[in-house]
Amino acid sequence: MEIKFDNVSKIYHSSDGSRKTVLRDISFSINDGDFVVILGESGCGKTTLLNMLAGFEMPTSGRILANGKQIRGIHPSRSMLFQQPALIPWLNVKKNVGYGCRLRGDLEKLDYRVNQFIEIIGLSGFEKARPEELSLGMAQRVCIARALVGHPAALIMDEPFASLDTFTRAHIQEELVNIWLSEKFTSVFVTHDIEEAIFLGNKIVLLGGYPVGIQEIFTLDDKYPRDFNSLEFSVHRKNILKKFKNSYVGNRRFL
Repeated sequence: MEIKFDNVSKIYHSSDGSRKTVLRDISFSINDGDFVVILGESGCGKTTLLNMLAGFEMPTSGRILANGKQIRGIHPSRSMLFQQPALIPWLNVKKNVGYGCRLRGDLEKLDYRVNQFIEIIGLSGFEKARPEELSLGMAQRVCIARALVGHPAALIMDEPFASLDTFTRAHIQEELVNIWLSEKFTSVFVTHDIEEAIFLGNKIVLLGGYPVGIQEIFTLDDKYPRDFNSLEFSVHRKNILKKFKNSYVGNRRFL
């Protein structure tokens, strides 16, 4: 999926008549098959940007295009993964993975597709397990499988690994990259972690300033998998951190 943000701004109006400009004049393009990371401090409007891409909210001005068509609401071609696992507690892993497709009537070879993604995420043998029997990392992997089983053109992710421990997070990051390389969908991932952004993205969009806008777009051509200890990784970290510090807003929050 090709995505274009065209002069997108978002303003919230309070009951007292005041206005908060969360995002201002956001313009950039995402090529089909890109892994784009939206990077910025907590509270800078990253989630708002994703919600507009998913179709949950509309821009105050400007437009967001998906394959040349303006986004005006949610669509199964764009699947979203949230910060916390959102599984249906009375359904087992297999039924949770296939739930969205069954709801939409997307039943062609569904059982095969569900089993395929359960195997890809490393949960074979847990098909009948209920959510309360899963660790947080396992539950989030189920959510990844559910998001991908319908073969969306774009996977939108709002800090999905933020609550995981370091080891689980590193493992699922590697799994996500491998799935993306295999399935060739477009990924848009939000984080405030610079190292996570470098490990995952082939393009990093840095947000900052007040009102929040694009500070810089970094293109990373390094091959996958990426090594946190490599010289290239260190150079990227240094360059992004320098720009990140210059755009840091501090204690001013907009959401």
